[in-house]
Parts: sequence; C-alpha cells; structure tokens
Amino acid sequence: MNKQSFLRDRRPAWERFESLLTRAEAPSKPKLAPDEVSEFSELFRALCYDLAQVRSRDWGSAIERYLNDLVVRGHGAFYGGKPMKRGSVTVFFTHVFPRLLRQNQAFFWVAAALFFVPMAASWAIIASDPSLAHRVLPGSVLYTMERMYEGNATESAADADADSDSDSGSGFGRQDAAMAGFYIKHNTSIAFQCFALGFFLGIGTIYVLLSNGIQIGTVAGYVIAQGHGERFLGFVVSHSSFELTAIVVSGAAGLVLGHAILAPGNLSRMDSLRERGRVAVQLALGAAGMLFVAAMIEGFWSAQPLPLMVKYVVASIFWLAVIAYLGFAGRGDDPR
Repeated sequence: MNKQSFLRDRRPAWERFESLLTRAEAPSKPKLAPDEVSEFSELFRALCYDLAQVRSRDWGSAIERYLNDLVVRGHGAFYGGKPMKRGSVTVFFTHVFPRLLRQNQAFFWVAAALFFVPMAASWAIIASDPSLAHRVLPGSVLYTMERMYEGNATESAADADADSDSDSGSGFGRQDAAMAGFYIKHNTSIAFQCFALGFFLGIGTIYVLLSNGIQIGTVAGYVIAQGHGERFLGFVVSHSSFELTAIVVSGAAGLVLGHAILAPGNLSRMDSLRERGRVAVQLALGAAGMLFVAAMIEGFWSAQPLPLMVKYVVASIFWLAVIAYLGFAGRGDDPR
C-alpha cells in the first residue's frame, strides 16, 4: 500500500475518531453512548497501529504529528488521565515507575526473553556464518550498516579532520551524527510499536520483540564479522543499557494491555482495559524517560573517539545504574 491509498482509506476513520474525541473531551454531558465508547476503543486501537505504520514507513512528519496528537488526546479521554503536577514528574521517575515495574515484573521478564534470547541467538549464528544475514535483512540494509561502521584508524582520523570545520572540533562528526539519529529514531519506533500493538491481544507486541531482537542481533553479528567490531561496539555499548531496557519495558507495557483483554478476571474487558491500561501507559512513560537518557548518552558520549576499554568501563557503570534503579529505586516511604 502506498501513501496515497493509505491516507485515502484511513482518513475517514481518523475523522470519525476525532469527532468522538471532541465530544468525549467536552465538559458538557452527556458525552458518548455505550456503543460509541466501544467504537471509540476500536478506532483508538486502529489509530495506534496507523501511527506505527506511518513511523515505520517514514511517510512525513506532518501526518505523524497529527496522528500522534490524536493518540495522546485519545489516551487522556479513554483512561481519564490527569496531567502531572509540578514536581510529580520527579516522583514518578524516582518512585512510581520503578515500583510499578517491579509489581509487573513477570511481564518484564517475558518481554526480556522474547527480545534478548533471539537477539543473542541471531548474533551468534550470523557471527559464525555472515552469509546467513542476507536471509534476515535485505542486502541494501546490510551494506548501509557496514558502511556506517567501516573505516580504519587512519580513515577515522581523516573523517574527524574533514568534519572539524563544520563541527568546531567537537569530536562528533557528520557520520557519527547520522548513526545517532538512526538509532534514536529506530529504537523509539520499536518501543512505541511494542506498546501500541499490545492492543492486538499482545500478539503485535510479541512479534515486534521477536523480529527486532533477531534483526538487531543480525546487524551486530554481521558488522562485527566484517571486521568493524571495535567501531560498532564503541558506539553502541554505552547507551545500550538504557535503550535496550527501555524497549523491553515498552514490551512489558504492551503485554499488560494484551493480558488485560485476554484475562479480564471479574471485570468486563472494557473495565479491565481501562484499569490495566493506566498501568501500561505509566510503564510506557517510564520507557520514554529511559529512551531520553539513552539519546543524551548517544548524542554526547557514544560517538566520542575514546579507547574501547574506557567505553566498556562506562557501559558497565551504566548497566549497574539501570539494574540498581529498576531494582531498588522507590523503596521506602511514598513521597506523594
């Protein structure tokens, strides 16, 4: 499906959702009838999937902003979320989010297995036989990834000198900036899909975790097998702790949504989705915060031309920080 046919087919549903959303947000009553609430829910799930499609196919920032705004407004109307007060953002990240993740750790560990196991397996398999990478990813993608990380020390120095005029000696060249931009966009997209596709009984979340674990492992195994391991690991190792963990947390949020629909317990599926949806959204917000930290590390540290051992030491510190944060933050008295 091309962009024009996609917009033609999906725009009526977006306009219908926006009309229902406007009524749901209005202070006057009555708002939506029971059958309209059901329609709103279905349109909201479809809208999340549409946004994921637009992001994955890079069909333009304008349509992405429009759909993202509808998703944000739709969540507020559907779950009845209230905006955070000043200071509550700090409380959320220091207490609420890590506590909530530990309370739902079963979903986290399932998501971690679905993501890290295929990533490790594909990494090992491709590293031993790089030709198998072409069965997972197109040759053009593999070529692009290899080009991003190729270059010996002399070439890297030349690249740095060539970039010094435009980058003012920052040590952050155009090629490194391109790598940073690629990973920020790519992994943010993965995290969003992991969460949003949980509406489809969790099946979409499972697929995204498995497929992206395989693809990331394939890229890592292939690039390293081509002799670019030092440059590749030097770039990704530092921010991987926050970035990969955030993807898993987003996967856990998606699984929470799927479980709410599949196993509502004594509640109706709609009530279960409302109740567990609040939990899932808070987990997704926590993952967004971790992705922000990863982006900062990626932009200001990962591309710096430092010895690989220094990068490994810092990466170890970051991994310990993530483990300590998720495992121990928020214990004790609740400051709210």
